[in-house]
Amino acid sequence: MSTQTDMLEEVIGTSDEVLREQALRSLKKRRDFKTHLFIYVVVNAVIWTVWLVIGITSNSWWPWAIFPTLGWGIGLAANAWDVYMRRPVTEADVAAEIERLKLAG
Repeated sequence: MSTQTDMLEEVIGTSDEVLREQALRSLKKRRDFKTHLFIYVVVNAVIWTVWLVIGITSNSWWPWAIFPTLGWGIGLAANAWDVYMRRPVTEADVAAEIERLKLAG
């Protein structure tokens, strides 16, 4: 069982061992995102191909394929933000939150 200090080290990354674990997690998240993006592109290519075939054979061009593309795209964008944009928690963030909690309590 980890102590409170160990949990803070995991979030903030102050020791070499914890920084290495954070780097491995970050690399795994990036690799997983690239897999997610590849699957998104392949599946949406199939969906739009089905839409095109239906449009050609039935002369119905209503763009229904936009709904799964946009819905999944929102999830993919959120995943990208988490992987590439979210910054780690810092000591300053922790201190500011402690102050906020003191004032609220």
